[in-house]
Amino acid sequence: MAISPSKAMNGERVVVLLFVLRVLSSLPISLLPHALSLSLLSLFSLFVEIRADESLYLFKTRPGASSGIMLGAVTLPAVMLSKLIQLSRAFSLQQIELGELEHMTMQFWATSACCCGVLIFLSIVMWCAANNKNPHFFSSVWDAKFSLSCVVLYSVVCCISLATISHTGFNTALKLLWLLCHGFAAVKLIQHLLNTFPFCASIGEALLVTSGLVLYFGDMLACTIAKVCRLLISPELVSIRYGIKRSEIGIIIQGMLLGLLIFSAVFKFVIRSWEYFCRVDNSESRQNKEIGRSLIFFTFLGFIMIAVAPSWMMIVLDFDVHPILWLFQFVFSEPFKRLSLCIYWFGLIFASVLRFYNISKNSKIERILLRKYYHLLAVSMFLPALIYQPKFLDLAFGAALAVFLVLEIIRVWRIWPLGKLVHQFMSAFTDHRDSDLLIVSHFSLLLGCALPIWMSSGFNDRPLTPFAGILSLGIGDTMASMVGYKYGVLRWSKTGKKTIEGTAAGITSVLAACSVLLPLLASTGYILTQHWFPLVIAVTTSGLLEAYTTQLDNAFIPLVFYSLLCL
Repeated sequence: MAISPSKAMNGERVVVLLFVLRVLSSLPISLLPHALSLSLLSLFSLFVEIRADESLYLFKTRPGASSGIMLGAVTLPAVMLSKLIQLSRAFSLQQIELGELEHMTMQFWATSACCCGVLIFLSIVMWCAANNKNPHFFSSVWDAKFSLSCVVLYSVVCCISLATISHTGFNTALKLLWLLCHGFAAVKLIQHLLNTFPFCASIGEALLVTSGLVLYFGDMLACTIAKVCRLLISPELVSIRYGIKRSEIGIIIQGMLLGLLIFSAVFKFVIRSWEYFCRVDNSESRQNKEIGRSLIFFTFLGFIMIAVAPSWMMIVLDFDVHPILWLFQFVFSEPFKRLSLCIYWFGLIFASVLRFYNISKNSKIERILLRKYYHLLAVSMFLPALIYQPKFLDLAFGAALAVFLVLEIIRVWRIWPLGKLVHQFMSAFTDHRDSDLLIVSHFSLLLGCALPIWMSSGFNDRPLTPFAGILSLGIGDTMASMVGYKYGVLRWSKTGKKTIEGTAAGITSVLAACSVLLPLLASTGYILTQHWFPLVIAVTTSGLLEAYTTQLDNAFIPLVFYSLLCL
């Protein structure tokens, strides 16, 4: 069945295509295979998304949201490609080594493999459903041929690109196997997410989370294997190198997240085993059972975070002292600045949470506006720290993410005595994108601000890239919502709530903030290489995406904005 271009190309898809074209237009000739792969991935994801519009019932996705497949499939690969463009400039200036460029190349192909694997999975599911519904439907055969053509072309381009950075055919085969594992892991993980947390995310949101998790933990696994091989095998016999030089803060953050992942799996297994053998009926026994679960929870959490996770950190990186002691040494190396910053943060959080929580309970103010006050809170907290204490802010983001994860685990598992209290408090700030099963808004805001900062570590010739999340969410998104809610009249679409006035206010406010921020950065020693024309394109594109997308904008907009700022 043919689909008219007007129905096939909605506002969100047009903005995503403009985003991809902007990235492709900045590529040097040396990255031509990467341009071809991103083009094929965009075309394939557009095709799958159009077909998925009629097949969303096959998946347990968030109600009220489009599939978002194209946005979810191209965002992370485009981010990695933009970072690769940036590192190519550094390599041409001899400011980085070849190994760092090759590592980012593998990161790009790993994210692309994750997204391509999920797209193949979605195509097979929809093709099987269409074939079962009407075995003689010609379109399903054409769909299969088109999908297969995209996959074959993508595989050929990938092989050519990997062959250029590999020294032997065996090395190329190993890298292809590694990418295949990424694709398979992404398929299994997105199935697990959609089944474990039904109706909590769109396919695009689940795809973004899936590809990010597989990339992150795959990188940790490869780094661990390389380090263990160097410890067990003599360097004269084999030389195994992987990745880039890693900072202590980066390894500590990875270790904390790894510890929480191990803890969740172990705790789930222990609790299910314990409940199977210790069944109770009366209320007093149930209360004792809740206390027992709580003791097991905090005991395992403490053991893994104090003993298991630091052990991994010390294997991967040669710490002079225990990582926890290193943290204390780091904080107290500049005690006045960093402790003052902590006091400032805690004061802001306490006053804001107390005030906004009372407002949410007693006021009829729109929930969306109440949530935007937290975006402004993020600006006031993170902006001064990013300018004057960026390394400490890196660590603080990791600690905050770990705390959020622990609180969400406590809320979901209803761990006594905090489970019900945390659930009651978090529910006061939810919106239509959250559910009782999983509350993601606070995670998306935190990661939306943190990811551009973390990804800007190392070489960075674009001073505004670390500020991508703070500018787009804390200023642009907030002003767009407030102005659009109070003064918006002209809507972008008949069914949507976003207004042209709100989008214009968001774009203008970000540009105004950049005009203030750039001279301030210059006064602190940054060498400014950010030109205004690419900056206007980046701000406008991310503003239009905020206006048109029905996805979780806190997750996508900072990454798109960051990617465009890197060019």
